[in-house]
Amino acid sequence: MVDIDQLKLILNLVREHELSEFEVEQEGLRLKIRKDAAVPQVLPSAPAAQAAHAIAPVVPTNQALEAAAGPEVDLAVIESPIVGTFFSSPEPGAAPFVDVGSVVKRGQVLCIIEAMKLMNEIDSEYDGEVVGVYVENGHPVQYGERLFAIKTG
Repeated sequence: MVDIDQLKLILNLVREHELSEFEVEQEGLRLKIRKDAAVPQVLPSAPAAQAAHAIAPVVPTNQALEAAAGPEVDLAVIESPIVGTFFSSPEPGAAPFVDVGSVVKRGQVLCIIEAMKLMNEIDSEYDGEVVGVYVENGHPVQYGERLFAIKTG
């Protein structure tokens, strides 16, 4: 069985160090993460092991966003406080709460994350302009995964 806390730690390290590939094997379980793969995989290393487990894809760092920001701009990153499904609008077919270029105020709704059939509004913690959206509508998100970048200064 995969320890979720260890998995979160590994995913955060992969993101932080901008690794394109990471692989580890421990106690008959092999974890391989690749940024260019559609979905990283947890594969059993022994034929008798349980079925493979899929985990959320690692979102690559948006280097163009960071380069455009430059050293003088403060970027705040809004991360997912829960595991669930990301929704950019209040209902199917409606306009998204925010897009790149939207000016937001502290407390303004940015998105909804559905977890266990509960709709959780995710509010901005900052005043500023949305300069990056890291997740596509309807895609799963993990705890701590980047959702938005907001230029605050």
